[in-house]
Amino acid sequence: MAKYKDVIDLYDDYGKLLRSNISLERISPLVNPAVKKIIDDTKRSVAVNLGGMQDGLKSGKLGKHQQILGRELDLDILGNIDAIEAKIKEYVSVESGDDTEIKRFNGGKLLLVKVPSARIAASATYDAALTSVAAATTYAVVEQFNVDMFNANTVKAAAFGTYPVTMDLTGGACSMIMSIPQNNESLGYALRNIPANQTVMMTHRNAMQGAALASTFEHAGQFEMGNAIGPFERAQLLLFAYQGLNANNIVYDIVKANGQTGTVGTVVQSLVERAIEDKVITQTAGNPGGYFKPYETKDPMLWNAYASAGTLAATMVNAGAGRMAQAASSTLLYFNDLLEHETGLPGSDFGRVMGAGVGFSFFSHSIYGGGGPGIFNGNHVVTRHAAGVAMPCAVAACALDAGTQMFSPEGTAKVYGDTFGKIEEFARPIQAIAKVA
Repeated sequence: MAKYKDVIDLYDDYGKLLRSNISLERISPLVNPAVKKIIDDTKRSVAVNLGGMQDGLKSGKLGKHQQILGRELDLDILGNIDAIEAKIKEYVSVESGDDTEIKRFNGGKLLLVKVPSARIAASATYDAALTSVAAATTYAVVEQFNVDMFNANTVKAAAFGTYPVTMDLTGGACSMIMSIPQNNESLGYALRNIPANQTVMMTHRNAMQGAALASTFEHAGQFEMGNAIGPFERAQLLLFAYQGLNANNIVYDIVKANGQTGTVGTVVQSLVERAIEDKVITQTAGNPGGYFKPYETKDPMLWNAYASAGTLAATMVNAGAGRMAQAASSTLLYFNDLLEHETGLPGSDFGRVMGAGVGFSFFSHSIYGGGGPGIFNGNHVVTRHAAGVAMPCAVAACALDAGTQMFSPEGTAKVYGDTFGKIEEFARPIQAIAKVA
């Protein structure tokens, strides 16, 4: 028996119907096999930039900015890729035939190493994947080229970067989607601590797929931090469905209707019309405000999902028109401000998205000028307060950006597109989740 009475239709990023009459709980991070695979791959997978490691060793450039002359090592890592890959797999594996996986990209310049489940099961945190792969990469190169004890630390520095001088593996050859646990600012933020640019690259600059993947990470994080217990579970699943997974084609329909000549204001009109048509909101009886007739809803959680879907659509229309990611923050604020004035009902996340928009503009490109939406994540002091619905908008805006950011997706996160972006669940999460819902 279905846990909730809600059923949804899932559409792809072309407005094509994928699945009909899906019970709401079938998209849950606790239930959906594709979502669980995305989370599992995120925890167990490490990208290894062997091409960058070879170049760094040859020039003595280790870590982020350091170059140590006289410590160069000219090792033909790529010419020995078969042997090195086999050694990494041998060292990372727990037992022969386990679920260790290695995928090779760009002619062996990049590896995507998926550590065995046993390593994560026997660990308190997911950093076991990163440390074991970095150590295996170090030892594989040392052993393959018989590097002596006086130069082995140089190989280690190429793999681990500036760790342990820095907490993370800054400038190293090995990287994960998630940041290290020490950078998660509170309980349950690991899956939310993923920069927008990484999600943009994994979904190959597809705004709707990027929003879907960001929504997957964000709402899985909401479950992890205890925000989806009891009645709040339905609230989060509705947000995930309507904003993240284009349930009932609302996001696609509104963007299509407003994409050519629309504005943030016309998206408000489109959303309100759709909510009335779907009987999510109705005008109140009488006319208590004189000239203004507010709306009411019998399902605030569903209205919240519609408002959040509209926020994403407005972001895509506005950022798409200007081809600039910086439109994200103002759209988060003013779409919802207009929506609240139009309906008398709360905006996305019951007002918290408006607050996120105010702080977002200050931290990303106002007098503070921290860098741009692309390096924001759901763990940030600004975006963390919106329960999973601000980051999908930031990702969509960055996907539509035409080069206005100081830190572009290609400049900060290319390796993620070249590795994780080759996996179907990461590249096209809407289709992957709908297929098994």
